[in-house]
Amino acid sequence: MNTGTGGSVRGYLLNRAKPHLPPWLAVGGAGLAGALGNWRWSDSSAAGVGLTLASVALTSVTWWAGKSTSSQRRLHSAITVAAGSAWVTAACLAGPTVGPLDDLYLMGGPALALSWNVRMVLRHNDAPGESSDKGLLEKVGLARAQIGVAKVEPNRVTAPVALAAGEQTNDDMAKALGNIASALDLPTSAVRYTPDPDSNRRGDLVIVPEDMLAETVEWEGPSNLGGSIAEPLVIGRYDDGAPLLLWLPGDPELGRNSTHVLTAGMSGSGKGDAALNLLTEILSRRDVIVWFSDPKAFQDFAPLRPGLDWGVEGGTDTEIMVEAVKAAIPARTRWLGEHGYRQWVLAAARQQNDREHTCRSDGTACGCPGMPFLVTWFEEAANTLRALGDDAFTGIAQEARSAGVSLIVSLQRPSYDQMSTSTRASLPSVIALGCDPRDEGFCLPDDVLAAGAHPGAWGNRRPGYCYVISPGIPEDRYPSPGRTRRFTHRAVPVMELLATWAQRNGATADPVTVGAAVGVAGTAYTGRTTDGPQPAALRAVREEDDMNHGGPLVDPEDAGIDPEADLPGAEEGDDAPIFGQESGRKPSPEEARELFARALEEFEEEGRMVVGPKDFTDWCDRHNLSRSWVSKRLKDAAMDGRLEPTNTTGRWRIVPALTAA
Repeated sequence: MNTGTGGSVRGYLLNRAKPHLPPWLAVGGAGLAGALGNWRWSDSSAAGVGLTLASVALTSVTWWAGKSTSSQRRLHSAITVAAGSAWVTAACLAGPTVGPLDDLYLMGGPALALSWNVRMVLRHNDAPGESSDKGLLEKVGLARAQIGVAKVEPNRVTAPVALAAGEQTNDDMAKALGNIASALDLPTSAVRYTPDPDSNRRGDLVIVPEDMLAETVEWEGPSNLGGSIAEPLVIGRYDDGAPLLLWLPGDPELGRNSTHVLTAGMSGSGKGDAALNLLTEILSRRDVIVWFSDPKAFQDFAPLRPGLDWGVEGGTDTEIMVEAVKAAIPARTRWLGEHGYRQWVLAAARQQNDREHTCRSDGTACGCPGMPFLVTWFEEAANTLRALGDDAFTGIAQEARSAGVSLIVSLQRPSYDQMSTSTRASLPSVIALGCDPRDEGFCLPDDVLAAGAHPGAWGNRRPGYCYVISPGIPEDRYPSPGRTRRFTHRAVPVMELLATWAQRNGATADPVTVGAAVGVAGTAYTGRTTDGPQPAALRAVREEDDMNHGGPLVDPEDAGIDPEADLPGAEEGDDAPIFGQESGRKPSPEEARELFARALEEFEEEGRMVVGPKDFTDWCDRHNLSRSWVSKRLKDAAMDGRLEPTNTTGRWRIVPALTAA
């Protein structure tokens, strides 16, 4: 009687033996076919011809069908079929026991069957240097590709891949990423492929099984208060939990270049929070100043405005800032060159007490004030580009890096119809947030998209999700998604404290940069002061306190008026009509030129350093002069050195009177 244990053992052995039975059944079938064939066709010459042709055809078909498999499997299959069909043909014509046929059958048949059994056993074990996950590539049409030993990290698996030589390329792997993600039941962004730059068939397959970005992390403060701008800026985290870093200045020791940054993303993609992450990191460093333009009147950045060295709200003020940046670049480059710096480094921000970095011809330390790094930021840059032209930033982007100046441009869609291709090519770093799938090519390079990056898959459904490409970041990180931290109302008090810290402890502009800015902007550039304007949030709190506690809400210029005093009596001329009077006389040419010169002085005093005919509309009406006359005078003033042309046709920059040529 069979026990349960015995039955289970027999069942187990039968189960293990079943996969190895087909080769032995094939051997038995070949012997039976030889015996039956001899009984049927032993004396038929036509059958001999047919069996021979069938044997050759079957071997050829086997060789052709094995084209998509490995070379070893293809050869093994063809040899097996050729040997088996040759023996069956000989057995059918001569008899299975004639001559050596029976010995060949008894020795060769088991040998072939065992060879397939051995192959099956080896196939279920990992080959040296090859992962058991190779079946994954077979599912996506890359059966002959090999996956090496995977490197497993927390929430990240990296496996080297070797594609079939001469048959598959890295492009084939990039096209299969979507199918791999489907096979693993993961989002497309969780599977990336980084090609080996030295090979067109090798690379690393990166799989992130869990999206660690799904949890929103709020901003709680800068990562390195009081550190240097040369140290990394932490603006978020990657999907495997690693910090998302960015560098602005270069590092000659590491071979890292200074960089400009493009921030791009559709409305609702979290572009504002990404900008706040970056700006708060910059303002928390001790050796950097920021010039900031925001046509949206600092809607998102008001708490940080006191920490800026120069902040403007768009329009003519932004036009002046662009011209000031252009003037500052050669001035800063000249200073760096005179002090022996090929590019801005941390030592350039300190007082120049080193004899190796002196501007004196005798070689003694010059003691010149240091030059802090300068960040020029143009928020909502599409507005500025429409006003100044699509190449408004081209010169800055191409020349600023060697001057210790970093340009940051933020807009929703960096397409060729908004920004010139020359400017886009000069912005090597990008923070690409969610966008329309059709705009992916404007945000990221083709090789990063091919490696698995797809910001179009997010749109505005995942605010803060982004890809970051910048010098200093390993290239295999480029297709890895990250997420910036979120700014809520709870972050406002911390931002205000940061702005106060920057006012008191941050760098101040060096004399060279100040001179260049004042030389262009005049009184429009004031620099950062410790008694600068309060953030909008603080002003709102004070006004609310005044209303709740009965405090006065009076304009400063009306503060001396007694509300109880009687109004003054009528005076002569009060009843004179205001309208319907004859227009005044037209000034003489000499008087008109004096009036025009006085108008330029008034514009300069007001800080309006970029002007054009449209700015003189009211002035022309008052003095009975035409806009065409003003246009001619503007050209004359440019020839006299009082004005300089800008990149925009019909717009002129006022040269401050003290520096006019």
